[in-house]
Amino acid sequence: MVNSEQRPQWVVLKFGGTSVATAASWAVIRDLVQARLDEGLRPVVVHSALGGVSSKLEQLLALAAEGSHAALHQQIVDQHLSLAADLGLDGQVLLADWLSELEQLVAGIRLVREVSHRVHAKVMALGELMATTLGVAYLRAQGLNALWHDARNSLCSLEVPGASERASFLSAMCAYEADPHLQAELGALEGVVLTQGFIASNTHNETVLLGRGGSDTSAAYIAGRLQAKRLEIWTDVPGMFSADPRAVPGARLLKALRYEEAQEIASTGGSVLHPRAISPVRRAGIPLWIRSTARPEATGTVIAADASDDAPRVKAISRRGGITLVSMETLGMWQQVGFLTEAFSCFSDLGLSIDLVSTSESNVTVTLDPGANSMDAPMMERLRLNLERLCRVQILQDVAVVSLVGQKIRAMLHEIGPALEVFQENRIHLLSQAASDLNLSFVVDAEQAPRLVQNLHATLISRPQTDAVFGETWEELAEEQLDEAPPVVAVTPWWIKKRDRLIEIAVDHTSAYVYDLESIASAVGRLRGLNNVDQVFYAIKANSNPDVLRVVHDGGLNFEVVSPGEIQLILELFPDIDPERILFTPNFASRDEYEFGLEQGVWVTLDNLHPLREWGESFAGKKVFLRLDPGQGRGHHEHVKTAGVHSKFGIPLFELEEAARLVAGCGAEVVGLHAHTGSGILQADNWEDVAASLMAVREHFPTARILDLGGGLGIPEKPGQIALDMAALDTSLAAARDQLDGFELWLEPGRYVIAEAGVLLATVTQLKGKGDVQYVGISTGMNSLIRPALYGAYHEIANLSRVGEAATEIVNVVGPICETGDRLGSDRLLPPSREGDIIAIANAGAYGYVMSSGYNQRKPAAEVVI
Repeated sequence: MVNSEQRPQWVVLKFGGTSVATAASWAVIRDLVQARLDEGLRPVVVHSALGGVSSKLEQLLALAAEGSHAALHQQIVDQHLSLAADLGLDGQVLLADWLSELEQLVAGIRLVREVSHRVHAKVMALGELMATTLGVAYLRAQGLNALWHDARNSLCSLEVPGASERASFLSAMCAYEADPHLQAELGALEGVVLTQGFIASNTHNETVLLGRGGSDTSAAYIAGRLQAKRLEIWTDVPGMFSADPRAVPGARLLKALRYEEAQEIASTGGSVLHPRAISPVRRAGIPLWIRSTARPEATGTVIAADASDDAPRVKAISRRGGITLVSMETLGMWQQVGFLTEAFSCFSDLGLSIDLVSTSESNVTVTLDPGANSMDAPMMERLRLNLERLCRVQILQDVAVVSLVGQKIRAMLHEIGPALEVFQENRIHLLSQAASDLNLSFVVDAEQAPRLVQNLHATLISRPQTDAVFGETWEELAEEQLDEAPPVVAVTPWWIKKRDRLIEIAVDHTSAYVYDLESIASAVGRLRGLNNVDQVFYAIKANSNPDVLRVVHDGGLNFEVVSPGEIQLILELFPDIDPERILFTPNFASRDEYEFGLEQGVWVTLDNLHPLREWGESFAGKKVFLRLDPGQGRGHHEHVKTAGVHSKFGIPLFELEEAARLVAGCGAEVVGLHAHTGSGILQADNWEDVAASLMAVREHFPTARILDLGGGLGIPEKPGQIALDMAALDTSLAAARDQLDGFELWLEPGRYVIAEAGVLLATVTQLKGKGDVQYVGISTGMNSLIRPALYGAYHEIANLSRVGEAATEIVNVVGPICETGDRLGSDRLLPPSREGDIIAIANAGAYGYVMSSGYNQRKPAAEVVI
């Protein structure tokens, strides 16, 4: 028995998939473990599967049931063997048993053509089991006494009455009270204990999973049971922030939070820490640190009982998407005993957990979070039918919740009040104020949420000097990390290389869009280099400058147009062009526009059944494309996601049979199927997925021979962001082509061709400070570039007059337009600016000048080509 004086002081260190995926990351882990040993602590390392492996194992399960899993299976094996080689280990020997088990499980799935929950858990657990096997071998090779421990021997799931088999195997919960037996067992071992996150066992010694965020939860369970001195969560970000830095670059590091504050932030949309990881350490009073493996020395976030003050203060603006709202209305609920019981039983009977609730005399509205519920279409229909026995029902899917999180929200409503003006033009579906007085939440349309978060953050979380709660902004921390990083071969933007020329142009123009033809030609070349794409059509709505269009034409790209005016522009510029190099994709256009396109001999796309139903004779004997809605969109903002129920584009899949009948009835021929999921997409496999969705419905249109995969190819929006891997895209499309049986593949990029090639130049007109908030005014604004105001779009901003000078000021860059929303960039880190300096707003070549206006009777920026 270990007495209290000899009891070790445990520290639990949890590392996520990204942090264990490379040899360089493992060197950091080694040093951190050694540092904890030097502190006199006993480290327990808990870590996830290698980055991306859990997702691949999920895909493998589905593919194995179809018998088409071999390539993905090999990818998973190769990823582990590659890391082993990088670590100087013999992966084949170390992982032989686990790889054999994976092969046997996959063979069994292929044989029976289905995946049980029990087998699902076994396969997924292998990700952690293989990763930790490599991890412990590496630490031993580095001279540390590391011991591999099976988490399933320490964590046993609780039996929850009424829980489904799926929940029991794939989203289990465990006890986390102090465990003297585990303390004694691990205390008797000498060395560093390394174990798995995400997995546990049940009372029958079967493998179970802890659900989404399971590795965080595993670490918290183990910390609680060991009564550890602290829990350290190591990620690829430096802590928790006052907003999602991807949407709000001026988001502030939260240096210290109380448990309940961290719980609210995690529960209302924060992605750094899973909410279930907080309760175990809170009950035991164990401090929780969030740190970054990229900057181990940084302080990060500390979460503890008294980690921050309890003064009334908004500390974070959070957002959750994909929420379903259910509104129940009837006058019959007025003073009716038991109505809520009956209504809520309709949810509980289907295993649905309610999130937010709002009530009135005649209405009850609730929200359902997809993170806590399985909500497919049949489930929602069953819910609707059950509720309609009691009341009128409206189900609104894919809305968003925006939450203000902080201490004593009710005590500062007078301060929050003015900030709520941002909701003036936005519908609020539900308002909920937490009984804990820790959050105030608004349910709004999904497309409005990013902009609301930005505006609320700018209003409620100003930028005072750093204090006990708020640290540096995301941009400041990113700048520091770049300064500290080892030298790398960086790509210098063209607008830095041609800085002198741009400054000359700015002298002659108050404001100007400048397009670099060399950069356009380079983008065109990359697209032409895709071996598995037959035709590329440039979407000229992105930028229709004639000089730009000539470079595109001469580079061999075709043109995608959306109006008769754009057709006429192309025909005027290139009178000898083959009409089939023009693809016309109108949306909610009049009949004469479609007929104009057909008369010109260009390809015409239909994205609605109305033209076929009402004007079928116009399409008799004509070859057409159909634009389909695959049901979900991707993109950097809700307004540029062009698929899904809230998008106006595309024929929904449930109308395909009718579409086929209408096409046959009017005598048209469908030669192509088209889908476009959004803009700013950097995932190389997106277009393979689009191809698969189109191939799945080709049986309705046997004459189709072309698959138009749309556009949306993204560009790096922020410094340090990784560009779309064009080689990976080509490889992905090759995999799609193997299934195509002679189909052609087309793409329709717009921003990819022109965005990086354009900058907006403006001159600093005034400087202004309002307390801790600093403004840099420039000579043009939303009249020239409306994307930041309309989408909340991010554009890198640089002071060309101060290149090379230290960036030391956080400022808001604003224009001269009489609108609060005339803001080109919020909380930007720039060198001290002066009147007359030249400001460059990058990635402005697309949807800039073409969306400009003369608002306030101010001329938009001119266009200059170099």
